[in-house]
Amino acid sequence: MARQRTTISDIARQAGVSSGAVSFALNGRPGVSEETRARILRIADEMQWRPNNAARALRDARSDVVGFVIARPARTLGVEPFFAQLISGIQAGLSQSEIALHMLIVEDTEAEIRTYKHWWNEHRVDGWILIDLQENDPRIPVLEAQQMPAILLGGPTEHRSIPAVWTDDREAMMTIMSYLATLGHRRIAHVAGIPGFLHTQRRMAAVQDSIEEFGLESAVSYPTDFSDSQGASITRRILSQRKDRPTAIVYDSDVMAVAGSGVTREMGVSVPEDVSIVAFDDSALTSLVYPGITSLTRDTFALGEQVARTLLEIISGKDMPLDIAATAPTLTVRGSTAGPNRRDG
Repeated sequence: MARQRTTISDIARQAGVSSGAVSFALNGRPGVSEETRARILRIADEMQWRPNNAARALRDARSDVVGFVIARPARTLGVEPFFAQLISGIQAGLSQSEIALHMLIVEDTEAEIRTYKHWWNEHRVDGWILIDLQENDPRIPVLEAQQMPAILLGGPTEHRSIPAVWTDDREAMMTIMSYLATLGHRRIAHVAGIPGFLHTQRRMAAVQDSIEEFGLESAVSYPTDFSDSQGASITRRILSQRKDRPTAIVYDSDVMAVAGSGVTREMGVSVPEDVSIVAFDDSALTSLVYPGITSLTRDTFALGEQVARTLLEIISGKDMPLDIAATAPTLTVRGSTAGPNRRDG
């Protein structure tokens, strides 16, 4: 009877590590310590593991396509300038190498994972772009187990196996809070994004840290789904407070900031005299409304290009650092911010 071929999963069970860690060790890629790598190689030798050359040849066949699957409400994405600029930048970075972008919007993370497995098994894509990292993100083990080349947009991450292009969300939020505190604001509200995302969690944590850091009376975060409707409804809730109403509101997106600005007009609240408004993301929207909205500004198109170029280098087999810094955003001050009205602040 023919002996069954030893698989990467067999080695992983014997070594007590993930299949992704075994793959990194066997292929000489970063992502595992030298001690772990040596142990995996020793076990692989003892188990007489040999690479499946036929499978490797099939895997190495290029499709010249990159996959980008987004688990967010399609209606919300359709009005967000950030994603339009990001996708444009990604495609520009890929087009230079005549690589196509295969994008799909799905309802949840489970559907995203199913797409990864489906497209990868059918050799539709050469690698993946991931966004909206989560705590204990279930997508990461899938990518590692199937040895899928990938780049993360956002970080840093704890798994330490897939390179990430990221900016410091905490530092960016602290920049906003410091600016508002310098203006004299002591009660600040934060209209946050989806709470399961790590970047939302980091921003919310920074808001809480700013209470002690800048001597604030209060700083409260209100999670949303990033939609303009929830941004508007939370703004109504904040401005309806009769006692100790916040004198400044920070929004996690430009779309929610513009929606909130509309609510202030509806409720007869003056910007910036009665409340200051700041957006975490900048776009044409924030400069076209009146007054223009103070925002964190970054070149999202260039960020997309950087992500695309980095992924192509990973696909080509080049070793990349795990943490890749993107250009930090800067605060663009417009007419929506001023010192608090002393009658209220």
